[in-house]
Order: sequence, then C-alpha cells, then structure tokens
Amino acid sequence: MSKPTIGFIGLGLMGGNMVENLQKRGYQLTVMDLNPDAVATCVARGATAASSAKELAEASDIVMLCLTTSAVVEKLIYADDGILAGMKEGSVLVDFGTSIPASTRKIGADLAAKGVGMVDAPLGRTPAHAKDGLLNIMAAGDIDTFNKVKPVLEDQGENVFHLGALGAGHTTKLINNFMGMTTVATMSQAFAVAKLSGVDGQQLFDIMSAGPSNSPFMQFCKFYAVDGEEKLGFSVANANKDLGYFLEMVKDLGTESLIAEGTSANLQAAVDAGLAQNDVPVIFDYFTKLAKA
Repeated sequence: MSKPTIGFIGLGLMGGNMVENLQKRGYQLTVMDLNPDAVATCVARGATAASSAKELAEASDIVMLCLTTSAVVEKLIYADDGILAGMKEGSVLVDFGTSIPASTRKIGADLAAKGVGMVDAPLGRTPAHAKDGLLNIMAAGDIDTFNKVKPVLEDQGENVFHLGALGAGHTTKLINNFMGMTTVATMSQAFAVAKLSGVDGQQLFDIMSAGPSNSPFMQFCKFYAVDGEEKLGFSVANANKDLGYFLEMVKDLGTESLIAEGTSANLQAAVDAGLAQNDVPVIFDYFTKLAKA
C-alpha cells in the first residue's frame, strides 16, 4: 500500500525532528513554517514547500500541526487561505500541539461538517525522541479516524494511546502538565528555601531522593538548583501558557484549581522577571530573590 501524503505545519525543535523522521520512513511531505531556514532544511531532504495552509491541505491526505497556541491553530484553520478551505473530504487533521479542549472540539465539528476527520494527539518526551520516532502520543478522536492515521502515528511514537472522544488528548496533556509544572515549581522553591536557610542543596536532594519524593522532575530541579545545568528542555513561557490553558479548562468544567492558580502566578512572575525562555527549573532563581510582600 502507498503511504498517505502528509502536510506538516510547525517546524520547531519538535516538529522539525518529526518531519525528518517521517522523511526517513519514506513519506512525501508538504511543509510550512514562518522560519524559511527550517523549511529549506526539509525541502533539501525532498519535501515540498507550501505558500499557504490551503495549498498544503489540498496536497495532503493528513495535515499535521505542531504549533504553539490554540490562537495560532484557529488562525490557520479559519483564514480565507487556511486549512479548512483546503482540506478534502476523507482527509484528517492531527493536532500535536497543546491546545484548549473546547477549541479542539469546535474545530473538529467544523471539519466534520466538511467530511474531514480530526485527531488531537499531544506529545510526550523530547525532540530527540521525535527524531527517532519514539514519542509518547496521547491521541483522541472517533475510533475510525484514529485507526486511519494510527500507522503513521506508530511511525512517530513508541507509545501511542487512544484516549477516547476528540479533546481527551488535549485534556490529558493539560492535566499532565499541571501536575508536572506544579511539581517543578514546588521542588524549585524547596531548593530555594534550603539555600536561603543555609541548608546544602546536595544534602537536601540526597535526603528527599531517598524517599517517595524522588522523581525525574526532582532530578531536573537538582540539576539546576545544585549543578547549575538546564536539562528539562521545557521553557517557563510554555509552562505558563499550559497552566493558563489548564485554568481555562477547569473554568469550562465549572470548577477551580487554587493550586494551579498559585503555580500560574509564580510562572507569570518568572516570565516578568525575564526568565520566559529559560528551563522551568530556573524558576529557582526567582524564588531565591522573592521577598515577602
């Protein structure tokens, strides 16, 4: 069987490596990004560059997005020369980004009216895993649509989960990031309080890691707070965005999260302090300078 043609929009660290992996596996891709160098790299390996999202969608059986925000996704979907205008009946849109579930379901309904399927499939793991096709993929959407794209997802991910109806993937990713980023903020402040108290950070780590608090997140926090190394590979700005989306989601559910509000406030303060593009554990620096209001 011939492989489906793929359009891919968003060639950052994750998306660019995902495209390289697909190209190595013999897929024909049409690509688009604001960064001409990223596009040129893919074209040099055999991809075709698109001048508009509509053109890209018209050329593709599957359109894949790896973008930064729900607002960017919606702009590309609904523009006059956008994805919705170009997708053909029977094609599928896959959103690998972290988006607001309500926005995802709205887009899915508008695509379905045109006979187009959608899968939300946010990612776990790193750009290095993307390059080797070893991502964790949290996919959701109706089962027939999921099964249509599953072989391609399995070429991109070591672990491909189907989580239910459209939006469940983005919901799960936001819950995952709420837990993860709250943990990182908490542990970073723990190391900051230790420093302010004159307690040795390495000793604190040795004690905490000998008990149930030990986790990969603690390792990342220790790498920065004790060793001065940024190793998590996830920025304060992205964490701040995701916590904002989580808060919007729980509001839509008719509930609230004071824990998320506290984490979000600290992440925003770290952004305001100039740490937006740093690794999340660098929030340790903000905490060590935080004065009582």
